[in-house]
Amino acid sequence: MSSTRIHASAVETSSLSLPSSSRARASTSVWVDPASLPDQGDISSTAGNAPDYVKQLNYNTFFSYGVGDSECFGYKAGKDVKFVDVTVDRSLEHHGRMEATTIAEVVVNRGMLNGAGMLHGGCIAYLIDNCCSTPLVVLGLMQGANGVGVTQGLNVQFHSPASLGARIRIISTSISFGGRVMTSRCEVINKDSGRIIASALLNKMQPAMSKL
Repeated sequence: MSSTRIHASAVETSSLSLPSSSRARASTSVWVDPASLPDQGDISSTAGNAPDYVKQLNYNTFFSYGVGDSECFGYKAGKDVKFVDVTVDRSLEHHGRMEATTIAEVVVNRGMLNGAGMLHGGCIAYLIDNCCSTPLVVLGLMQGANGVGVTQGLNVQFHSPASLGARIRIISTSISFGGRVMTSRCEVINKDSGRIIASALLNKMQPAMSKL
């Protein structure tokens, strides 16, 4: 997942041509507009060079659209996810193209286990689907576009198990951001041992509003 990047520091963020942070950007012409969602999560401890409003709208989208309320599928797994870093870079390999990376962390609880006492593969896929979507949300916000879509394809490779109490880190990075199709990748890592639990490639697309 590593690549050579031109790191955009807090001083340099102005060169990234940031869009306005105004809530007036909310629109009803897109699938889900991050600017229209209620504030959720705490960005006070979220590192990274992304503007605070981008960090906040990323949280809002993750919890309102991805996790939902207590009656939604996977709520017990998603509700404790915290974003510890939201960063935007320009990749040297891709001729300065903007890329976004988010880092989320969560501790494995009993509601995330299978019958053998290990982190359930379906739960891993759920966390990846939601967390790996966030760099696309961030990139869209930075470019004045909409990065919220529906999942078109998710390819997950499982590498090692994780047990109750394991602290896992989900590192997700955007790959491409087209007008209709968007792609990102991620690694799920055991924060204590450094072992890779899973890796994945995610494709998302903007749905046709006429079909919703």
